[in-house]
Amino acid sequence: MGTPLFVVDAFTDRPFAGNPAAVCVLSGPREEGWLANVAREMNLSETAFLRREGDGWSLRWFTPTVEVDLCGHATLASAHVLWEAGLADPGTPLRFRTRSGALGAIPRAGSIELDFPAEPASPEPPPAGLLEALGVATARSTGRNRLDYLVELDSEEAVRALAPDFAALARATQPARGVIATASSSSPDRDFVSRYFAPAAGIDEDPVTGSAHCCLGPFWAERLGKAELRGYQASARGGKVGVRVGADGRVALIGQAFTVSRGELLG
Repeated sequence: MGTPLFVVDAFTDRPFAGNPAAVCVLSGPREEGWLANVAREMNLSETAFLRREGDGWSLRWFTPTVEVDLCGHATLASAHVLWEAGLADPGTPLRFRTRSGALGAIPRAGSIELDFPAEPASPEPPPAGLLEALGVATARSTGRNRLDYLVELDSEEAVRALAPDFAALARATQPARGVIATASSSSPDRDFVSRYFAPAAGIDEDPVTGSAHCCLGPFWAERLGKAELRGYQASARGGKVGVRVGADGRVALIGQAFTVSRGELLG
């Protein structure tokens, strides 16, 4: 009997859009080297490993090169798999034990709502070479949280036009995980746009990054004066992320997911 393995497109309602994640449902503990090898084999921005623990689930996330502390799209994909595959009652809230503490997921009218920690950025000058590696001369503002650098640009068009030098960006962002580029949106159906780059973690550009919205939510809530926001990550695949910023240091990330494949891992 193999290990159940799913590929799910997250933060989208259709296949081949949003951000693909592999979700591996474990029956027991596995060695870290094995988890890393599976993630390299999947070669997606994140592979999630689920294992039942008491009344909840242990959840870990690996890129093809490193284990990460927080991942939104693979958590969304994990919740989607547990409900769709009948491993959890469809209407039952889920609790995940992770390196970033307890996370939650609940179904919301055809979408999934994740309970995540807010990760606001503090104003901070960019490190040497960061703006040059992004390919921009100036930024409207810059900051950093425990995970990433944040760079606000003047327009949505400037965000979409970015063509980074990934080797230089990997050097400039270390030891941070990556960099979020963002701007207010020129479209009436969304509040802000973003792109996310993490070449030092093995991901040149992540298609849709839930954890980045733990930073973007507080950032744009303060600037726009509202707690509920509509984000769009303007990668080639694209994806929509709803964000609700709470007063308790938490954010809700809201999105949909679509299972692309299911099978089993034999190795």
